[in-house]
Amino acid sequence: MKGSGTLTSALTFPIALAVGEIAGAWGQIAALVIVTAAGLWAAGEAIGAEGDAPWIVIDEAAGMFLAVIGLTFSPAALAAFLVFRAADIGKDIFIGVGAAERRLPGAWGVMGDDLAAGLYGLAAGHAVRVFL
Repeated sequence: MKGSGTLTSALTFPIALAVGEIAGAWGQIAALVIVTAAGLWAAGEAIGAEGDAPWIVIDEAAGMFLAVIGLTFSPAALAAFLVFRAADIGKDIFIGVGAAERRLPGAWGVMGDDLAAGLYGLAAGHAVRVFL
């Protein structure tokens, strides 16, 4: 399932932005909490048998929701998407992303790297928003 993380992120991206358009940043935060809680539960159930299996993609959805908090359809949101994907794919280049996956136990490790990558996307998106 190579590339399933990018596909999941690409599908989540417009949904997360639409939530922002409709419900604002607090709606995006609520969605992030729900997706993260569901991801921790689902990854916890699946991890015993397969570890961080490539078909577990809810972690990418959580990271994408985090990356676009407070953003709407804009170049800033696109920057958040691109930096989030870069940090998730190049997790050993971005400080803390790979470490979250390796050092956090169980489902937290599955979710942690994508949430750390989401923080990079969030910072990049808001930086672009400020400078544009």
